[in-house]
Amino acid sequence: MIKVKKITDTQFEVLVAEHRTTTHNVTVKPSYYQKLTGGKVPVETLVEKSFEFLLEREPNTSILRRFDLTVISRYFPDYERTIQKRLGTQ
Repeated sequence: MIKVKKITDTQFEVLVAEHRTTTHNVTVKPSYYQKLTGGKVPVETLVEKSFEFLLEREPNTSILRRFDLTVISRYFPDYERTIQKRLGTQ
């Protein structure tokens, strides 16, 4: 289960309940949100789908506890293309 809670317009708390429950603080810059979604989906959806992407590749206990969403593409170069495809914003 992934639960996204908006803290501010750019800060989100994400609760991931898998084998162990983890909490993550994620920053989403408006320009990056626009780049990935074109404003077509809520930012919370982008965060949730990004965590689904991460969980397909690593356990929640391996996901950084605090990070900016742009960091994902450093570890997974296919992230931006994949997330845009999943959100239908390509």
